[in-house]
Amino acid sequence: MPESMVAPEAAGTSLRLEQRAKLSSYLGLSLKNGFLNLLTLTLYRFWGKTEVRRRIWSSTYLNDEAFEYTGRGMELFIGFLIATGLTLVFLLFVFGIQFLGPFAVLLILPLYVGLIGLIGFAIYAAFRYLASRTAWRGVRFHLAGSAASYGLKYFGLMILTGVTLGWAWPFVERKLAEPLWANLRFGDRPFRFSLVAARKENVYGAFTLMWLGGIVGYAVLASLFMGVAMQPDFDPEGDPAAFFAIYAVALLFGLLFLLISLPYRAAMMRSVARGIQFEGVKVRLKIGALAVGWLYLGNFLLVIISLGFLMPLVQARSARFILNRLVLEGQVDFDAIHQSAESGPRQGEGLADAFGLSII
Repeated sequence: MPESMVAPEAAGTSLRLEQRAKLSSYLGLSLKNGFLNLLTLTLYRFWGKTEVRRRIWSSTYLNDEAFEYTGRGMELFIGFLIATGLTLVFLLFVFGIQFLGPFAVLLILPLYVGLIGLIGFAIYAAFRYLASRTAWRGVRFHLAGSAASYGLKYFGLMILTGVTLGWAWPFVERKLAEPLWANLRFGDRPFRFSLVAARKENVYGAFTLMWLGGIVGYAVLASLFMGVAMQPDFDPEGDPAAFFAIYAVALLFGLLFLLISLPYRAAMMRSVARGIQFEGVKVRLKIGALAVGWLYLGNFLLVIISLGFLMPLVQARSARFILNRLVLEGQVDFDAIHQSAESGPRQGEGLADAFGLSII
């Protein structure tokens, strides 16, 4: 074949992602963070969280080069102070309008409904902070877009979920993932999120199983509660056995619901991963329901047995589980990627922390 007819080799580098954390090293860190949190009445948690992130990032390698986490504990603490101040203002406002009598509900109800949108705002702001404090080969990530716009979108999609009795949830999860990934940048190059690619992963069969199982389970649980409560001699305060039996049945329902939700959870994780693209690189997540179940079970036992002290170990275990199952298909010309002028927010994700939405 003439040399002129040979297809040129694609310029770029193949990608290999690895999470190399030694989980045993997180035992000492977990005990240290737990002890210092007790001594400081949990105020050390911002610096403890920063150290956990730094370790996880530094043990995550792309083509044998580690990621870097540049966030600081003081940034998280300042974010916490801002969130605390906003919370106090909200509570004082709610307390003050109580004196308006019947008209108070006209102001209080919109406030509490608006908290739904505020959760979306907090999720976006937290993702933006984490992205801006993550770097690879000296090049930073950052998240464009508006947290306020995401909050409004989150609000609307949550309302849609309620109106459809939950059936819109798979659609909602993908639509909420889209702006998080489509607005992500690595240096001056954007990520993409393809809803068409994400929808190639079938999730509605698993979702139907979860939805119907939840309805049936709830009906059975409600029937048991009603049957026990209608007994003439029912007295939960005077009969501890009856009290604990009710909670045991509720716990059993929760565990069974979690079990039947595993296929959907795994399918949605694969779906979102399938939609992520960067410079022609496609993402695949090789994960199944059984593997997710073992992860959840192990994490639950670690948290319960240690009374929460081993949370850093749980977070590292989860990160290694996900990242080592990601497959990156394609090549990237990293030499063509340059640093972005965007530096990200100055404070951490205080609002997300207040809502309990901070994962790591």
